[in-house]
Amino acid sequence: MKIVGLTGGIGSGKTTVAKMFQELGVPVYIADIEAKKLTNSSKIIHRKLTQLLGKEAYTDGVLNRVFVAKLVFNDATLLKAVNEIIHPKVAQHFKRWVKKQHGPYCVKEAAILFENGSYVDCDLTILVTAPVEERIRRVQQRDYNTREAIVARMNNQWSDEKKIKLADVVIHNLDLASTKIQIKNLHAKLSEAP
Repeated sequence: MKIVGLTGGIGSGKTTVAKMFQELGVPVYIADIEAKKLTNSSKIIHRKLTQLLGKEAYTDGVLNRVFVAKLVFNDATLLKAVNEIIHPKVAQHFKRWVKKQHGPYCVKEAAILFENGSYVDCDLTILVTAPVEERIRRVQQRDYNTREAIVARMNNQWSDEKKIKLADVVIHNLDLASTKIQIKNLHAKLSEAP
């Protein structure tokens, strides 16, 4: 089974694109969702994050996302340390998940596919892009975050220019109808026999 990596900066529309693949019957693994589940269910992650960030990292056994975000999105070293705890567990979980899937290919949607190096395990990578101001507007509508908070998160991700150099396919996600056509065409190619 081919593994297609799907990524894009915050607000680019990578989750929307992932849903388009799901609607076509493609198995899709959303790394952020699985990481959230694992941060709450894995005793190893719980222990390591508590050692790194303090007891406030968890409230009643659930990761205190607001507390953690305030710490890590302004401290690149701390963010890297948190990612080094969580991402290996997500990678192991993904490998087990892939073995249970059927079809010519599956999609792994991950916000930091290039940043964490996991793109090398993919047969093809897709980068979803949109203009920065549009991305900020989308995230403000979705999360009601401040512009400053969104920009801080963006600054912890690579720029589109840097990611484009590594991407096999770039989808400019401004118009949903156009994006859907791009996905259908790509799906047809990926579904062809090797």
